[in-house]
Amino acid sequence: MSSREAQLLAKEQGVDLVEIAANANPPVVKIIDWGKYQYQKMKEEAKNRKKAREKQSELKQMKIGLKISDNDLNIKVRKMRGFLDDGDRVKIMIVFKGREMAHKELGPALLDKVVALLGEDALMEGKPQMSGRNLSVQVRKK
Repeated sequence: MSSREAQLLAKEQGVDLVEIAANANPPVVKIIDWGKYQYQKMKEEAKNRKKAREKQSELKQMKIGLKISDNDLNIKVRKMRGFLDDGDRVKIMIVFKGREMAHKELGPALLDKVVALLGEDALMEGKPQMSGRNLSVQVRKK
């Protein structure tokens, strides 16, 4: 239909005539309520942003000393399980203090104990790495 007819039709209905594809021959237009269209578009974008935020998993850190007691370790493991259940990844850091650096073999043993306490649903990403005075590994849910 001609542009004049489309403008009259839109004016009769009390809505707007919106150009959809300007580069087409002839240009494509649509008769819509512009305010309602903008509102729907804004709602859809907000919904997409919310979904994108939900999908992102955060990286949580948990520092553990070599001389940690069993009860304290169980509390930290319970907290890590909560992070994993929320869909987050956890970076477990074994911190060596002072002369503990002379006994580096205790770090991997403690790390294995922590992963065992987390259960079978926890999966280590990569191998434990030593950086400075910290032994760290990332864990995620299977």
